[in-house]
Amino acid sequence: MAFILILFAVFGVFSQSHLAVPLGDPIYHVLEHAQLRGLLRFLPHTKPYSRAFILSVIDEILANDRETTIFRVLTAQERRILEQFKRDFSPREPGTSLLHGTITNEHVWNDIYFRGEFGFGLESITGLGYYSRYDGNHTLHNSEGDSINEGDLFVDLDSRLVLSFKGDLGHALSYGLSVHGGFFRSPRAYLGEAYPYYEGYAYEEHNEPFTVLGEPLGHFPFTYKKNWDGSVWYTTQIDNAGHETWPHVLSIGYTMIPELAGAFLNGHIQYRIASHDREWGGMTNNSSLILNQTAQPFLAGELSFMPFEWISFSGLAGVLEYSGAGIKSSSELYQNAFSINVLEININKIIHINFGSSAVWAKRFELGYLFPIADNFLYQNNIGDFDNMALFLNLKGQIPGLARLWLSIFMDEANPEGDFFNKARQMYAFQLGGTMNIPWFTFTSFTSLTLSYTKIEPYNYTHTREEVPWYGDNRMYSNYINNDRGLGHYLPPNSDEILVRLDTVPIPQSMLSLQYQLIRHGAEYGSSAAGGSSYWSELDPRNRHDNPRLRKYFLQDGAYQWMHIIKLRGEYTFTGMNLPLRVFCELGGVFSYFTNIDGKPVIGDEHGAGRPGPYRRINTPEYPHSTSFHLVLGVKVFPK
Repeated sequence: MAFILILFAVFGVFSQSHLAVPLGDPIYHVLEHAQLRGLLRFLPHTKPYSRAFILSVIDEILANDRETTIFRVLTAQERRILEQFKRDFSPREPGTSLLHGTITNEHVWNDIYFRGEFGFGLESITGLGYYSRYDGNHTLHNSEGDSINEGDLFVDLDSRLVLSFKGDLGHALSYGLSVHGGFFRSPRAYLGEAYPYYEGYAYEEHNEPFTVLGEPLGHFPFTYKKNWDGSVWYTTQIDNAGHETWPHVLSIGYTMIPELAGAFLNGHIQYRIASHDREWGGMTNNSSLILNQTAQPFLAGELSFMPFEWISFSGLAGVLEYSGAGIKSSSELYQNAFSINVLEININKIIHINFGSSAVWAKRFELGYLFPIADNFLYQNNIGDFDNMALFLNLKGQIPGLARLWLSIFMDEANPEGDFFNKARQMYAFQLGGTMNIPWFTFTSFTSLTLSYTKIEPYNYTHTREEVPWYGDNRMYSNYINNDRGLGHYLPPNSDEILVRLDTVPIPQSMLSLQYQLIRHGAEYGSSAAGGSSYWSELDPRNRHDNPRLRKYFLQDGAYQWMHIIKLRGEYTFTGMNLPLRVFCELGGVFSYFTNIDGKPVIGDEHGAGRPGPYRRINTPEYPHSTSFHLVLGVKVFPK
């Protein structure tokens, strides 16, 4: 590896940092909008991008601003926004910056350029959840039976000190390490127990029910991300025996974010070894079915190369982190790695296609999974059927300046056979979506409207436990998760979503969005749990191709939660006013209820024909109505 890095450093490109710009930065919306407008070629759908790459892309947008069509020319305000982004991402001058909390030095030694930057800052996120209605009998987890009642206010806390050291070694290699440490608190509700495993294992000690917990009560559903590595320690017990998986009470935790990145051959080949958020294969921001930015980060090596402007190839291999309770007991049966490769093809600025495969596999020496240009799906046929394999395809077409449409398909070991859409054996997810440019918002910039429908089928992202090489008689997990959170779309199995979102950039260094979501998800717990609704669900492998009872009845095979979510989000960075602050705010409400059927679905004869029962809205202590209002405030002091 050292030889490879030295070799890369010989091929200098440009003297700007190759470190990644974190996902969620407003620049990603601006770049996506510029592609929609036809001001920019299709960019690789393997994010995040480096600072150097983003700077080159901004120059490309400004250079292409010669169109005469009304919807494709940049306004004066949009040019100011792009120029501000150039200033934000350009290397800082040597010295101390009180605006960004950095101390920077650079020099040339033996004809080699070196740059180093030490940074510090504070980050704080506070989530408030006010429950104006809650008809259930659920209690808080890890409490003395404290129940959730109407009028309750829940506070979620995430406050961290951040220290970082990063820079450049030559012009082709960048390095970075950030260490976060602080206090966390995130209350969740105890919902019940689930038994998602199929019967028949000889090792009954691993078949016990597991506890089902709700989403953090201070945040919007399916938005919370852990900002700590491994475990936390309750402030009441800070010792080696005090490892805890979740900060139900005030706790202490830390995280490290390392990164080595660079490029050579004038940027046509880029490489990175890092632990950070990623979005691979998504047709719009935060939409990927394969590797979504809501997934917990993990350490992985990445390699991308683009021999021509219309084609690129990317590969990634990394180690996933253990899930569940116990630093040893959890990892005993969860020892997984993850590989993915993507081939992307662009036709002018009109059509984009990307496809590839991914694998969750028990850690062992498998050179094919580690080799970035070997197909994971086909390689498994050479070594044995042990791992969780998936195929994916994304298609996007657009009329530059007006709108785009896309289709995403993720197939988690689905089998192309008869009755494809009704058998539970067919595990897949799909998304249909479109984005429209809205040029008549003259008081804003880079404005677009997105509408999408996402469906995650039952048992998608899951896998039966298997005995695999190197692990003896243990049946190892290989579900599509990392650190107890999904790797793919933020929706869990057996869910769907209708999403409508308006995004805009009102002024430089800002971002504003308004969105509505209707999410429906099968209950993972209780007397009417819907099969295949948990990442831990296991589809009975015995005769599962022809078993007529292993069929899908979305909304009609148990209890389902319906969530109507309205959210307004705003973000602004004050560095343009010489204030070292970046703030964001989310404000909105969640109206939730359940539906259920009377009895069980009618399966019918041996061929599976039959009619599922109609569903109706219910309100029980087990599956209650609730209405909550949420306010999430975030502050960064000395933003980088």
